[in-house]
Amino acid sequence: MFFDSWYDMLRVAVMAMCAYAALITVVRLSGKRTLAKMNAFDLVVTVALGSTLATILLNRDVSLAEGALALVLLVVLQLVNAKASVHSRAFRRLIKAEPTLLLSDGRMLGDAMAGQRVTESEVLQAIRSKGIGAVEDVTAVVLETDGRFSVLSRSQAGSGSSLQDVREPVRAQPGK
Repeated sequence: MFFDSWYDMLRVAVMAMCAYAALITVVRLSGKRTLAKMNAFDLVVTVALGSTLATILLNRDVSLAEGALALVLLVVLQLVNAKASVHSRAFRRLIKAEPTLLLSDGRMLGDAMAGQRVTESEVLQAIRSKGIGAVEDVTAVVLETDGRFSVLSRSQAGSGSSLQDVREPVRAQPGK
């Protein structure tokens, strides 16, 4: 169906303006962290906000008040999650993934890559995208909590202190 009525068009336009204003207000009041894509959980909340906005606009059965409440609840739950993650190490471990070392000192870590479902080609692509031509020139490749790769070249490595929170894979013991 291409067109129902002018009333429906006006309803969507008014709902869009109101819901958009509500979303912007809620996000501004909640702070920058609300839409940060620092991990998979943050991405899910961002997608849920978009889905909720679309539902408010297009579903006649959802009132503006109900939709605004849903937006507020998603943002409040995100804030609670972020605060709990900051204050509780156990909660942080439950909710958030840890960065994973995929390459160390020019050596691919096959078990870690398999555990994270990352291919050698993807690691090589990350290295190339940083303008590094030789795997041997790389100190570390890390799969971050948001799904991006961090590449640390030997010339950038310094003391390596930026890797202190990176989970190193369990290495098999010789003879086991």
